[in-house]
Amino acid sequence: MIMIRSIVRPEKADDVLAALMEAGFPAVTRLSVVGRGKQRGIKIGEITYDKIPKEMLITVVKDGAKEFVIKTIMDAARTGEKGAFGDGKIFITPVDESYTISSGIKETETGEPEEVKI
Repeated sequence: MIMIRSIVRPEKADDVLAALMEAGFPAVTRLSVVGRGKQRGIKIGEITYDKIPKEMLITVVKDGAKEFVIKTIMDAARTGEKGAFGDGKIFITPVDESYTISSGIKETETGEPEEVKI
């Protein structure tokens, strides 16, 4: 399994969530965040804004779905046909195992669920 963390423009977050839902990936965590990229924020006149509002979307998918989910996010989050500075970033990290709190089910990277008693 892999965790996909996408940082996108706030006005694109709903588009990304809808695209993921339509693609069959409804499980997403959404957080409001602030930050800046390589451009070091936005300078308007004499004022530099370096805490730009963004949305972080987090989902965990099976390894085989990685490329499809990344493409789905990119297509929905991109501004215009070619994209623009500030459209966001996607980070991929491995997930060795996960636990569903209510059921106690453990899912490993092989995708095989097993009940555990902790």
